[in-house]
Amino acid sequence: MKARYSLSLTTVCVAVSWIAFGGAQAQQQKAPVRMFNTAKQKLREGKTIVGATVFSPDPNIYCAIANAGYDYLWIEMQHSPLMFEDVAKMIWACRGASAMPFIRVPDATEGDIQKATDIGAVGIIVPTVDTVEKAQAAVKWSKYPPEGRRSQGNGQYGALWGSDYRQIANENMVVVIMIETPIGVENAEKIASVPGIDVIFAASTDLGNFSGHRQGEKEYEALVTRIHDVTLQHGIRLGGPQAWKGRPGFTFFQGPGETQLIEAGAKVDLSAKPEAKPGVPLLEGGKPQ
Repeated sequence: MKARYSLSLTTVCVAVSWIAFGGAQAQQQKAPVRMFNTAKQKLREGKTIVGATVFSPDPNIYCAIANAGYDYLWIEMQHSPLMFEDVAKMIWACRGASAMPFIRVPDATEGDIQKATDIGAVGIIVPTVDTVEKAQAAVKWSKYPPEGRRSQGNGQYGALWGSDYRQIANENMVVVIMIETPIGVENAEKIASVPGIDVIFAASTDLGNFSGHRQGEKEYEALVTRIHDVTLQHGIRLGGPQAWKGRPGFTFFQGPGETQLIEAGAKVDLSAKPEAKPGVPLLEGGKPQ
């Protein structure tokens, strides 16, 4: 009888232990992940985000734009001579800026994406995605296992985003897929079905370049509509140029480059009257004392 009682008590204790362990595991799994990528957080909340485009390797220009109020910066490495060493210095020089560093890489290769993430990019923008395989590669190299195949090596990402970076990187990474050709539009359904894509970007210029149709023409607009419908049906955010802010469904926008911003700022400066408090002279450069 005692043996049977002891066995029953042991069984109960083991069961209670497993329940407690399972509950602790469930609690741990439910713990919220620290979100440092403010741009991704806004996307999750359904808000609109805008990023200026950066071509210049000058850290001063980068920092000026990064702290100007944009949600992210579209660092252009497909159509610029920027090198990863340049961009690493730019991001580091302006660590703590309000705009999150996103990089448009030349292609969805392990080398390009690994270097971009290692230097601290928290958004990977992949151009000319025509196939499901390229979309899969974009996600695969942007994220650590088990969601991807990103390897863990040296980089400044930890110093930028925290010692717990490896545990929270996947949740904070934004993967942006650009559909730029009629072939990509044709495969839009398959592309949008790839897990891990956060944004599909309708590339306004190259949709015209590759299709031979201009914005406003029915053939061109049919391509945009197809991207729009498929993207939103899959619960993915829809991106486009800032000029498309009035189009329904778009919440991710690419803003102008630094040369356009400087030109626009200069025009505003030249047309405005200097403002100063009475008796407070302006310092050289137009800043109040």
